[in-house]
Amino acid sequence: METLVLENVKMTWLNGGVTHLDGGAMFGVVPKPLWSRKYPVNEQNQIELRTDPILLQSGGKNFLIETGIGKGKMNDKLKRNFGVLEESKLDESLEKLNLRAEDIDFILMTHLHFDHACGLTNPVGEGYVSAFPNARIITSNVEWNEMKNPNIRSKNTYWKENWEPIESQVEPFENEWNFGPIKMVHTGGHSNGHSIIVIDGGEDQIIHMADLMGTHAHQNPLWVMAYDDYPMDSIAAKQKWTEHGLKANAWFTFYHDAYYRAIRFDENGKIAESVKRIRP
Repeated sequence: METLVLENVKMTWLNGGVTHLDGGAMFGVVPKPLWSRKYPVNEQNQIELRTDPILLQSGGKNFLIETGIGKGKMNDKLKRNFGVLEESKLDESLEKLNLRAEDIDFILMTHLHFDHACGLTNPVGEGYVSAFPNARIITSNVEWNEMKNPNIRSKNTYWKENWEPIESQVEPFENEWNFGPIKMVHTGGHSNGHSIIVIDGGEDQIIHMADLMGTHAHQNPLWVMAYDDYPMDSIAAKQKWTEHGLKANAWFTFYHDAYYRAIRFDENGKIAESVKRIRP
């Protein structure tokens, strides 16, 4: 498992499963000859996208950023449609670190689309139970409300089995949420309730842009997904926080990127330092 260790935080990438989605959808109006130079694509025009939660450890607390695509929730049709070749092995990843799901104190959900939220609950018998019974689950109030009351566009990604069993654990926030060195900021864009995570690592800063910058190839503020509900909000937030990160020489971390876990860019926007994913 890859790690990023800074002065007062440690980040470890766990195995949350993998999807393969249409490259055109992931890069929106950007022509394929441009985006395909930066991110590999297969013969079905699909790109590999990890769904790997990040274990963040700081101040004696265990935080989990996102929860993966879960296990045992998708039928064969869904797996085929979303290119799921591997389901989550989150419990196994935690076990390798001598941790259990019960040891997670906080779960930081940038948004609640199925590919981020399926790991929140586990199927048991004919129903579902919380996968992290002791965790406080943090997400924006806007996102939480849409999760429970999706519109005609979002109802296919906000699944009731991902929220009903954990409703009592959710702590929605307005605008910002802070705990120790961690701050969540509501940005909108990808979804109306989408948030990013900003972490004070001591001498270094970390910015987790979530699906505003889903992969390293999405660095350009104008390269936004066709999945974004509010693309102009995505562009504005992405431009603001990318500029902030470049000035701060911050690390940018990724949940979906199949090739990089974290990147630090130079003043020209080129990769200066990175944590690469160890590919099997």
